[in-house]
Amino acid sequence: MEYLWATLLVLLNAVWLATVVAGLPGLWLMVAGAIALEWWRGDQQDIFSAGVLIAIVVLAAAAEIAEFVTGMVGSQKAGGTRWGSVGALVGGLVGAVVGSFVIPIPLVGTLIGACGGAAIGAAALELATGRKFGESAKSGVGAGVGTLAGRVIKLAVGALIWIIIAVAAYWP
Repeated sequence: MEYLWATLLVLLNAVWLATVVAGLPGLWLMVAGAIALEWWRGDQQDIFSAGVLIAIVVLAAAAEIAEFVTGMVGSQKAGGTRWGSVGALVGGLVGAVVGSFVIPIPLVGTLIGACGGAAIGAAALELATGRKFGESAKSGVGAGVGTLAGRVIKLAVGALIWIIIAVAAYWP
């Protein structure tokens, strides 16, 4: 029975991992699933050690932080100001929602929307603060690339979390 629960958790976590591309909290759902399975089993032999659970929580938190700051950092590295960073953050969030509906390809539309929204948001706020078009566009491109990098980092860390949970679930 233990292997059945482990298999179901690993399969469900694969679904949660795919949601990361859309900007959904898939990493936290994977972590919650592992913790819930461990809690639900109660007095039975532990599937996950405390070390494994702590490790996946730390990795999920680090991935969230990386994703949160990469669009802003991308804008700043491209010469943007703090306003460009704010525009990247807000634009990325709005763009992810809009992209999900405008580009009806699951996960792809959300990713394109987030990157495009970050770029447009950063460039728009840079322009609004009086910067020249070229400087604003450069900041926007940096924000879009940074947002893409953040999603890739989060997806890679999510794959690592998935592997850790899968190995720990089957390894005695």
